[in-house]
Amino acid sequence: MDDALRATLADLYADGGRHDGAEADRRRRRRNLEPETAELLAMILRAAAAQRVVEIGTANGYSTIWLADAARDTGGRVTTVDVEEWPGLGANLERAGVRDVIDVHRADGGAYLASVPDGSVDLLFLDAERVEYPGWWPHPARVVRSGGLLAVDNVLSHPDEVAEFLALVDAEAWFDRTTVRVGKGLTLAWRRPAGAPGATSAPSPHGRRSSR
Repeated sequence: MDDALRATLADLYADGGRHDGAEADRRRRRRNLEPETAELLAMILRAAAAQRVVEIGTANGYSTIWLADAARDTGGRVTTVDVEEWPGLGANLERAGVRDVIDVHRADGGAYLASVPDGSVDLLFLDAERVEYPGWWPHPARVVRSGGLLAVDNVLSHPDEVAEFLALVDAEAWFDRTTVRVGKGLTLAWRRPAGAPGATSAPSPHGRRSSR
């Protein structure tokens, strides 16, 4: 990432903080991903050579830009989905120079995931209304390919809101899950390839969990 893009991201993050401080409606806040979490997720995307990336929760495009910059390095694309139409989003993506590798959809996250083919996503990032995630099941698990990754933000800042969803993830024996203590808490769940040790095709009451 070059200095110009880092400066653009810093401006967007600062602007998001100012906006949220003055916005009484929680759903209208941008609630941008913390920079250290965004940088970690982008590095994971690169290391995994992910090409088909889906983000649920767009806001002003801050995290979308981080993901798109990484996806460009892997030859991939980012699809970002939000139920709201956020003012200035297109201009932000153009300013960052990543608009050409991003597909923007205005839709409910669960409805969008229900339309995605099985095993077609390399990296799925959930950063939307957390209490809605259980109602989207099983699609967040179904769409992730064998060897792919499911990432969920805010798992330490809002544990009660994500507990039911993470229990669903843990009930699937083909997911290995860890929580990284970065930002507001990032859960990463790796979908074991078929035939890998410990992988099964049926749900299990026991999830594999760790915390770092």
